[in-house]
Amino acid sequence: MSSSTAANQVRASHILINHQGSRRKASWKDPEGRVISTTTRDAAVSQLKLLGDDIVSNKAKFDEVASRYSDCSSAKRGGDLGPFGRGQMQKPFEDATYNLNIGEISDIVDTDSGVHIIMRTG
Repeated sequence: MSSSTAANQVRASHILINHQGSRRKASWKDPEGRVISTTTRDAAVSQLKLLGDDIVSNKAKFDEVASRYSDCSSAKRGGDLGPFGRGQMQKPFEDATYNLNIGEISDIVDTDSGVHIIMRTG
């Protein structure tokens, strides 16, 4: 990998909450999608906002919240997605990540997967 490629990459962790409108209505913590299929987008956003508030106010650590609550399999790594470049993630996710400074946490980001909060880590 050339250094110019690496220079254009970012690294992020996220917390994903799936809901009725998500592309995939199941996750590692809800394999049959019982909860997800009855979760509205609004309910998912409310839950995510509460989790985000706990992180911002230092009541909880991002990686601990991700490993307990995120519907993404990255939960097992504390939400860490590793490094990625342009065109590898869904556009709203990518744009939000590139707009953050390292250590900064996004507002709610909507994608086909569900609702996310993203922390840029690199």
